[in-house]
Amino acid sequence: MITYTVIFEKGPSSWGAYVPDLPGVIATGISWEEVEVLIREAIEFHLEGLNEEGYPIPKPTSFAGVAEIHPAP
Repeated sequence: MITYTVIFEKGPSSWGAYVPDLPGVIATGISWEEVEVLIREAIEFHLEGLNEEGYPIPKPTSFAGVAEIHPAP
């Protein structure tokens, strides 16, 4: 099993997702739940294509973090 970091972003009327370690692997949808399914499918499709063409599967190197900020009142 490989675990890739996925970044989810909420837009004004939809959701998007992308994988920093797999450039070009993106998904969009109406809900977060829809995008979660679509990005998994996009990752699997991308990796299958790399495998079929004989390219190595990129190892995950990205991770997401949180920066807690205390704004001035």
